[in-house]
Amino acid sequence: MNADHLKTLLNDVHAGRVSVADAMERIKHLPFEDLGYARVDNHRGLRCGFPEVIFCQGKTIAQIVGIMERMAANGGPVLATRASAEVYAAVLQKWPAANCNESARAITLNAPADPEYDGYVLIVTGGTADIPVAEEARVTAEIMGNRVRTVYDAGVAGIHRLLKSHDEIFDANVIIVVAGMEGALASVVGGLSSRPVIAVPTSVGYGASFGGLAPLLTMLNSCAAGVSVVNIDNGFGAGYIAALINRPARKMKNEK
Repeated sequence: MNADHLKTLLNDVHAGRVSVADAMERIKHLPFEDLGYARVDNHRGLRCGFPEVIFCQGKTIAQIVGIMERMAANGGPVLATRASAEVYAAVLQKWPAANCNESARAITLNAPADPEYDGYVLIVTGGTADIPVAEEARVTAEIMGNRVRTVYDAGVAGIHRLLKSHDEIFDANVIIVVAGMEGALASVVGGLSSRPVIAVPTSVGYGASFGGLAPLLTMLNSCAAGVSVVNIDNGFGAGYIAALINRPARKMKNEK
């Protein structure tokens, strides 16, 4: 439950659509609900502006479905990351309207129908093999109410492909750059744009890339100002940070 859903609940009580007893039943589970195997942080949406996110890896299907069930009951958006095909099947059986993005390994429920924030987040990848991590970032930013554009397979080995998208780079509020191999793309984009750049090193590459360590170090040592770096393959973290950066941009635009 986030602030908007709490406000709606209070309005429903005031209008007589929901009884006080029913409202209290919903609210009493805040700030968290103990399921035995997980303590669902129902209060996070109120504190941070977006509900807790379910990391599926290492959890059983029953645990994932149980956590999603409790979160969905609060009415807010639900995001589950690093999901497997078996998890998709179980979730779709219970929630046929759920959106399962196999490339991103992500599942969403109750996603907003339209982008809430002005402007857009741009996601650029070095190669096609980086797209799964980029898609995780895209799904995350979109369910948090952001408009997202993508420029995939625009690595420095064929830099003319990137330069053709200069309008998208210049107009974006924040840019996520996803790249493996040597990870030089983040520095190039950082040198072209006045916007914040979030670099995501991926584990894509030959042996000397050391499972993403080489692009991680390249991005950390970027000579371009305004480049920040998340962990290897952490598309979710990049999408979340980009959403937080874009949020004030919306407020400032609306105040003009």
